[in-house]
Amino acid sequence: MPQHGEHDPTNGRFEEELGAALRRTGESFAVDDRRELVHGGLVRGRRRLVRRRVATVGGALALAVIGVGGVYGGSLLGSSGGAEQVSAAGPKPLPRQGEPAQIPVADLAAVLKANTPAGEWRIDNPDGVGHSVLGVYDDGKGKAAVSVGLYRAGKTNETGVGQVTCPDEAVVPYDDCTSERLPGGGRLMVIQGYEYPDKRVETKNWRAVLLTKDGFLIDASEYNAPSEKDSAISRENPPFDPAQLKALVTAEGWRPLLRQVPEPQPAKTKPGGSHAALPPEPSADQIQATLTSLLPKGQGLKVVGKGGQGSGGGYLVVDDGKGRSLVGINVQPRMDDIRAELFSGGDVTSTADGTRVKLTKQPGEKGGAGVVWWSADTLAVDGFRVVVSAFNSAAQHEAATRAEPALTTEQLKTIALSPKWRQLSEKAAGNAG
Repeated sequence: MPQHGEHDPTNGRFEEELGAALRRTGESFAVDDRRELVHGGLVRGRRRLVRRRVATVGGALALAVIGVGGVYGGSLLGSSGGAEQVSAAGPKPLPRQGEPAQIPVADLAAVLKANTPAGEWRIDNPDGVGHSVLGVYDDGKGKAAVSVGLYRAGKTNETGVGQVTCPDEAVVPYDDCTSERLPGGGRLMVIQGYEYPDKRVETKNWRAVLLTKDGFLIDASEYNAPSEKDSAISRENPPFDPAQLKALVTAEGWRPLLRQVPEPQPAKTKPGGSHAALPPEPSADQIQATLTSLLPKGQGLKVVGKGGQGSGGGYLVVDDGKGRSLVGINVQPRMDDIRAELFSGGDVTSTADGTRVKLTKQPGEKGGAGVVWWSADTLAVDGFRVVVSAFNSAAQHEAATRAEPALTTEQLKTIALSPKWRQLSEKAAGNAG
């Protein structure tokens, strides 16, 4: 897994790198291990992501949306006739807990080919083993990258449900998304979106993700280009339509392969150590309610939208009659290690209690025409960080609806410095204990 330094050479593309990294390493993790995975191996990336997205719920949602990148499993429905075509030399021993999956790529590829329309395939690493299969498909209308992976959802399906819930369009733009409960208890999401959600590059990414009642996730991804990062578009749309994606992830042929996905190794944490669990964080509902209570009075601000998926982040869309404005927040304990990098220089001030404050005004970075991004970033002496941002549009990827955000940087600063955020964080920690 790539490890990034503090400089961000990806120019804000961490979400995509995170998805690829999780696809490569996901066989040894369960979704329930998300906190330990992030803290143990991707903490610098997560923190940089939060620094860049500053409270527009990018961190939590990107992980939820891209999350386990390629994932398949569970109480599968509707056989497409592919099960008998999976090669097997006899019963294979079940993998031991914590070991990487050792599923032959040839077996994964056989199920993939059996449950997709006729065409030519070039399979990556056909003689290898793992939890996923990647290849290039060509039906004569243009080459397309396709991937499928098998994962466990964890001890419960609570986190897995987030993987099959359509994302909020205020954060992740897409053309269409459906989420449904299937007969037998499975849940399915099919989304027609983009590799780069700001659509600066029209690489389309269509996905189907199945969460089974027995705790597996199955995720199929396809592109309208020969690779997921390829800007050389080879066709207008990915090759398989939503119905075909659904048939693929619900194919019975995946069932025997799921048994070869091992149980994850229980996370080992050390109190105060480098792999200690991340502190509990307030829910999205709590974040939204607190943010609403702190909006300036007397401006006629009305909340016309809200969202977020927890992990200390949430947002509101407000309108004062002059146009909609996105206002987001992220609350993060234990962030003292970014003090020297982000909270030094002449543009940083300090409050009487030593909290450092940095106010910024900059262009938006999600491609919306004329969008500006104002923020107030605060860091207390104990590392408790609150970042509040506002935009002059209802979503970063949409065109500006007004000349400036609905809140000034001073108003954002007042919200960020409110003691309510620390009280909320301490309450979450107390409830967890």
